[in-house]
Amino acid sequence: MNIRNVAIIAHVDHGKTTLVDALLRQSLTKMRKEVSDKDLIMDSNELEKERGITIFSKNASVNWKGTKINIIDTPGHADFGGEVERVLKMADGCLLLIDAKEGPMPQTRFVLRRALAMKHKIIVVVNKIDKPDARIPYVLDKTIDLFLELGGEHVDIDFPVVYASAKNGLAGLEPDLSKMTDILPIFEAVMKEIPEPKDDPTKPLQMLVTTISGDDFKGRIATGRIFNGVIKSGGEVMHINREGVMKKHRLVSLMTFEGLERIDVKEAQAGDIVGISGIPEITIGETIADINSPVALPLLDIEEPTVKMTFSINDSPFAGKEGQFTTSRQIRERLNRELESDMALRVDETPDAKWIISGRGELHLAIFIERLRREGYEFLVSRPQVIVKEVNGKDHVPFERVFLEVPEAYYGAVIQKLGSRHGDMKDMRTENGTAFLEFSIPTRGLFGYRNEFLTDTRGLGIMNTMFDEYKIDPQTWKDTPRGSLVVHETGISRLYGLINVQDRGILFIGPGIEVYKGQVVGQNAREQDIRINICKEKELSNMRSKNDGATEHFDTPKEMNLEDSLEYISDDELVEVTPKSVRIRKMILDESEEKRLKSLGLKK
Repeated sequence: MNIRNVAIIAHVDHGKTTLVDALLRQSLTKMRKEVSDKDLIMDSNELEKERGITIFSKNASVNWKGTKINIIDTPGHADFGGEVERVLKMADGCLLLIDAKEGPMPQTRFVLRRALAMKHKIIVVVNKIDKPDARIPYVLDKTIDLFLELGGEHVDIDFPVVYASAKNGLAGLEPDLSKMTDILPIFEAVMKEIPEPKDDPTKPLQMLVTTISGDDFKGRIATGRIFNGVIKSGGEVMHINREGVMKKHRLVSLMTFEGLERIDVKEAQAGDIVGISGIPEITIGETIADINSPVALPLLDIEEPTVKMTFSINDSPFAGKEGQFTTSRQIRERLNRELESDMALRVDETPDAKWIISGRGELHLAIFIERLRREGYEFLVSRPQVIVKEVNGKDHVPFERVFLEVPEAYYGAVIQKLGSRHGDMKDMRTENGTAFLEFSIPTRGLFGYRNEFLTDTRGLGIMNTMFDEYKIDPQTWKDTPRGSLVVHETGISRLYGLINVQDRGILFIGPGIEVYKGQVVGQNAREQDIRINICKEKELSNMRSKNDGATEHFDTPKEMNLEDSLEYISDDELVEVTPKSVRIRKMILDESEEKRLKSLGLKK
């Protein structure tokens, strides 16, 4: 069988998923009606649909003139680098999508660097050429510059280029929409430019597991590429885990892809991407090998985490009211399951039944938390912290590269804010009323900044970040003092009580909300925490005053979602996460207990 394995790589929102959809539809690939009726059939996850980004890699396959083309859709955000690393291992080449107006962007650099490091053949697809302000010559020049920057003087800059409007299902070798009739030139470029797998079916079996998923009937399914040999359904194989321990297993089923569906097959050979079941303890990065001559493939090298936070069971007064899974055992089991499929995640359990969760960035961890709460889990989360490394006796902290697009009218405020957060401006240029800024900044300097950035740019700014390197900790960091409005007693928030305290700062909730003592319901205008009574009702009397009947104004509260809450909290605060609510609270709910610990020197 002729095979091509191609990954789709790009910056966020440059059209990867839309292109894959067009390729599947125009290849006349059979799909279930409930799938084919969707706008973006590859973005099946609820969070992906809401955020408009691809988080999880997916496999699909089409048959094009007798050749099986395995298509892999990849995440474009650097926080999901673990996914990108894995799927690129399955491919022999890549379609690099670049927006015809924006050109190469920060995440373009991230994914292309990974692809070039693996020596993949690259086909550049200049997408969205239907935009009225498309700048194709500019985009091509910037793309050449990026290839030279990442690959050095020996990189091939004579890369093939295809122009496309994935939204309209059109592509061609010239940037002229009027001459395009369909998306099929993409297939032709893949057949011409992407090499066939060089894997040898006559050698002993070697398959690298890159994805783990579950099935109600087949159990644990491991997906990966066969690098050598032949694999058979019902046959015996050797499972080699990450520690090198070997164990024989008999495969229950063998599946390959047809469109978006897994179909059972009796046999598959080197070069193909398959799914297998029958090995309950298998995980990502491990090898399936020949039982007579088992040899492990190299383990996947994934970038280390840079941000961590602590998970713990919910012990608030409302614990257990809204969640289905609340115990330490249930949370522990779920965290361990995630480790099986997310190579960029780390979990360390503490003696007091808490878990330190480390990931590639704020977005990586925030999306994981959001997935857990939607699954019915309830727990507490601490403030995000950067991971400090000791090198030659000195502390090193992670730094990020920040790329910003800001209307010229607002870039002064952005520069000032990032400067105050120890950001070092590396580049600045203006073009058509937009300022393009590049900063190097400590990762901790970005905590809590995203909301400020949107406010300062009136929601018109665009910010992208990616890990830069670990540098010596300047030890000049100082958090901006901030106080919280903390509930004095458990009850239901009342309009009268809220109006009485709204001039103290910014409230996060409105009336009619059940609250508990120690819950944070707003930000104090001053630096200290203050306890407030928002459950107070107006006393009734037989006496009328001249102000009776007057309507007092209540300011619209600031709604705090999960990411807002994680960015807001201080070291002595937690975020309570449940399927129905996201609350901010003090670690120590009782004010007198907090004062007692302070007097004993046990709390700052």
